[in-house]
Amino acid sequence: MIKGIVHKIIATAVALLLVACTANENALVSSDAPNIHINQVAFELNGPKSAIITSSMVNALETLTFTINLVGQSESVFQGQLQQLASFDEWQAANKDQLPVNYFRADFSALHETGNYQLVLTHQGSPVLSEAFTIDEQVLFKKTTPAILDYFKGSRNDQDYNYEQDKNIRIFGTERYVDVRGGYNDAGGDRGKYLSHLSYANFLNPQQLSQVTWALGYSYQTVPHLYDELNLTAEIQDEIFWGADYLHRILDEQGYFYMTVFDQWGTKDAERVVTAYVGIEGVYTENYQAAFRQGAGSAIAALARAAIIAKATGKHGEYDATQYLADAERAFRHLMQNNTKYCNDGKENIIDDYTALLAATELYRATQNSYYLEAARNRANNLSARLSPEGWFISNDINSDNLRPFYHAAEAGFPIVSLSQYLTIETDTANIEQVKQVIAKHLAYQLSLNNKVANPFNYARQPFKIYKNGVLATQHQEGFFIPHANETNYWWQGESARLSSLTMAAIVGGRAVSYQRDSAFGITADLANFAQNQMDWTLGRNPYDLTMLNGFGRNNPKPYKGLSMVYGGISNGITGAKNSDDSRGIEYAPEPDWKNWRWVEQWLPHTTWFLLATTEMAR
Repeated sequence: MIKGIVHKIIATAVALLLVACTANENALVSSDAPNIHINQVAFELNGPKSAIITSSMVNALETLTFTINLVGQSESVFQGQLQQLASFDEWQAANKDQLPVNYFRADFSALHETGNYQLVLTHQGSPVLSEAFTIDEQVLFKKTTPAILDYFKGSRNDQDYNYEQDKNIRIFGTERYVDVRGGYNDAGGDRGKYLSHLSYANFLNPQQLSQVTWALGYSYQTVPHLYDELNLTAEIQDEIFWGADYLHRILDEQGYFYMTVFDQWGTKDAERVVTAYVGIEGVYTENYQAAFRQGAGSAIAALARAAIIAKATGKHGEYDATQYLADAERAFRHLMQNNTKYCNDGKENIIDDYTALLAATELYRATQNSYYLEAARNRANNLSARLSPEGWFISNDINSDNLRPFYHAAEAGFPIVSLSQYLTIETDTANIEQVKQVIAKHLAYQLSLNNKVANPFNYARQPFKIYKNGVLATQHQEGFFIPHANETNYWWQGESARLSSLTMAAIVGGRAVSYQRDSAFGITADLANFAQNQMDWTLGRNPYDLTMLNGFGRNNPKPYKGLSMVYGGISNGITGAKNSDDSRGIEYAPEPDWKNWRWVEQWLPHTTWFLLATTEMAR
């Protein structure tokens, strides 16, 4: 009896010691202690699970073993061996000192027991603990989706913002006034509303507000049982129709969408108008008609998806299923005749192809009209023709003397996502086989690109050519982050959205090519690791130990004065060194106050693609 009590006292003391180490990371650890970089939120029960260990001293670890313990307990449930990784010095700036850093991987994918855990190392006779994380089935979706829906609802441009004002605002360059109330604030520091921006740069348009509505509809229809289980069905339906109603309002009677509602980022005395803008100065222009690549493709896809959901559920917003579908069809047919007129350079590019493909796919799904199937086939053929012999996509004219590789800070996975969606409506065997080959080749290229250099965090690398002084370079380069010298002349930021888009692409593309019934996410092990590692980066497994998802993990980005941070929103993230044209090195929030928007600010596409990725992980 006494012996049992003593054992309980010892076990309790050890548990308290472990908790103390977690609560105060400096409690028992010297300055040369190893750092544990880990996803601070959750791992799938049967998915890949790993952490990256860094240390400036190769002998800082007394043993190359690690354990996984339940939070607050001393007994391990899993023990593994650390794997030393290749030397890597490109991100030296992220380290606390300038000593060379050694990298190790701790893989615990074989742990298939639910629980709340910590990874434990030993340094100078004392435990070093990671942040806590959960392992369970469909866990990332279940833990984060309530917060993500809170973020979207909290980002509405409603009565707390410009709702009344936007009922009657001017179209720039005219004396026409229109009702464009509703929609979403673009970012934590911006009450503007964008289907897209950067249109003047042609190759970097992100899909912004309209992509939110498509993503919500896609997620809901993909895992409706999980929304029921989380008691979120009514909430997500309401959000889908809030977005669809706004898209109806910004559809002009001529058949085009208004691209932006803009007030120069809240600049004093700036008129809030329907417009487009150019550059860091936010100069208003009259090019406000949205091309496919300027958000219209995603808007059409979103309205078609909303129509399907409204018809199936009997629910709708201010407008109904018939109106949503009529809007989508009218806009699509208008753009089939007029799209190049709205493109700033008068030419379509890869973004027009993949957004128009998604639009045509959703319209065929909603109508079964062969007109849309043929349109989808044409766009899928365009994308197939854009695949280079190496496996990267060509952004510009495929017959150009200087081919521009496709890279994108927010949606690098979109081409594969659109092609994968197209496969769900295609019946022609030859077309199906062609697209599968394109998907397989591009995904193999992405994995090969990641492995060409030392890459301890398995961060998604990308091809690019810098654009400077009005000229696209001829040198083809590869790197971790998008180049700062690009066609916008100012815009680059953290790439949280890009990473989640690539997770979705790896999963849906991998399944489309070869479904692996008994493997993580239904895809090959290499693709599953790639998909998981991009999410891990956003959730804390990065050199700064930052969890970009607000309200989750220990270390979230800190807002600067005047920045609104919303629970469930995702910050821009980490970039290449700010003074590097080709974005070598690494950087996080080095600027004073609002100039840190590139790293800290929350932005709609990040959370949009994160929801899509977690949906596929839970499927």
